[in-house]
Amino acid sequence: MAQTTDHMLRGILADVLALKPGQADALTRASGLFGHLPELDSMAVAGLLTEIEDRLDITIDDDEFDGELLETYGTLLGFVEAKRAP
Repeated sequence: MAQTTDHMLRGILADVLALKPGQADALTRASGLFGHLPELDSMAVAGLLTEIEDRLDITIDDDEFDGELLETYGTLLGFVEAKRAP
């Protein structure tokens, strides 16, 4: 069975940000990301976006990215799901 986008995105967050075991699984759609997770600082953003592009086979254009994209887990997940939609 193929992994869901949600499951894959949680794995990317856990790997790139070196989150504690279970920390990514505990994220809800309302969970804050940038400014709420100390691991997700300005230095980590580029690595996170690159990894999302690579693992989920999507392209994130510069004009699509703004601070709101990383406001909550739900915002990021919705964006990635829309990018992966056929």
